[in-house]
Amino acid sequence: MRIALAVHHFPPRYQGGAEWRAYRTARALMARGHEARVIAVEHDARFGLAPAAMDEVFQGVPVRRLGMDVARLPFRQTFANRAVGDAVRDFVGAWDAELLHLIGGYLMTGAVIEAAKDAGLPVVLTLTDFWFLCPRFTLVRAGGALCDVPADPMECVLCLSQDKRRFLMPDQLTGGRFGKALLWAWRSAAARRLSGVADLAAGMPERRAYLRRVFGMADWVISPSRFLKDLHEREGFQAERFVYMRQGLDVSEWAPHARAPRDPAAPLRIGFAGQVAPHKGVHVLIEAFRALRGATELFIYGDLGRFPDYAARLRRMAGADPRIHFEGQYTRADAGRVLAGLDVLVVPSTWYENSPNSILEAFVAGTPVVASDLGGMAELVAHEVNGLVFPVGDAAALAASLQRVVDTPELLDRFAAALPSVKTVDEEVSELEDIYRSAIDVDALKVDRVRYW
Repeated sequence: MRIALAVHHFPPRYQGGAEWRAYRTARALMARGHEARVIAVEHDARFGLAPAAMDEVFQGVPVRRLGMDVARLPFRQTFANRAVGDAVRDFVGAWDAELLHLIGGYLMTGAVIEAAKDAGLPVVLTLTDFWFLCPRFTLVRAGGALCDVPADPMECVLCLSQDKRRFLMPDQLTGGRFGKALLWAWRSAAARRLSGVADLAAGMPERRAYLRRVFGMADWVISPSRFLKDLHEREGFQAERFVYMRQGLDVSEWAPHARAPRDPAAPLRIGFAGQVAPHKGVHVLIEAFRALRGATELFIYGDLGRFPDYAARLRRMAGADPRIHFEGQYTRADAGRVLAGLDVLVVPSTWYENSPNSILEAFVAGTPVVASDLGGMAELVAHEVNGLVFPVGDAAALAASLQRVVDTPELLDRFAAALPSVKTVDEEVSELEDIYRSAIDVDALKVDRVRYW
């Protein structure tokens, strides 16, 4: 098969879960004798709004990078970028691809689904976040509160407008009353123009309707979590074949590791590993940790340079506490060693998450998890079975959960013994092969090998 994979970004500059998923899928397909190529966007202010194509090979994977100044895209081009769609049509036509697999949606936009269908190609769409539902992709409002997909698209307009302090600060100072007043005023077209939100206000309903329509054009839609699938279906996103299919992990690069046995005389090793960003809730963890009694240490793994203001806040919260260690980034090869070296991993995210690799990787390493009781996290961590969950953002509740394992560390051995097996990337790609074949020739194969866990 000849498979084109489209994703918003691609390594090495971009290191997110969707980016690595596209890479590992392409590599695995090529190892099985298929032809796979990737097309992705490379954000660079030196380029204009028209995509500039650059071809290269990254670690054996052919990739076409579309150079664009993403920050200057008009709102409508953030969800329906015809120029990107045309670039994808040219890309798949040049080597006679048989199928387009879109991973995510951001920057590629719904236009690539239309372009592929116009070219006569079947489309497989893998959801990676909430982009189809939320222009921020996170369902977290500008002030940090969780969002539940408002019925009124003007609330999304207000949320995006609050990227500007003149909209956000008054709303925070008035406890939300300023925002409600704006929503009332924005019933008037003149008020929308004066506020500078007329284009957003016109485009937001269009975004919702358009993305529902192109979503339905996909031959297969894959959701790595039940939570994400249920949320899209609740909001009217329907597809002919919409399945829940957990992602697989590639741990072939991991250095040899084994979960370190607990030393009863040593401090309990509590850890965080991942993106050090506000929505990841590291501040909640530090606040909770500072309240713990007993012999404990906290190890925070992640890049402190991406959000420097937030990193500075975390360092202030940690103060001079010698038990808190900021370990910085670690390589993919070191992930097993890092996770197996912890007694418990904490995933304190204040957004819904989807199907967090950090939790699945901890399971592979044999390390129990304490996580926010929310979205895709609560779907993976079974409370009192293989870990613990706590109310999102509640540092006191997290402290109570961690104090339990400090006082009764044998709980962690019980949780570790109940950790589930995790799907491998080879198993995932076998499932994808079946889906690809059925999409290319609907009569060729009945898909019956999908392992949903």
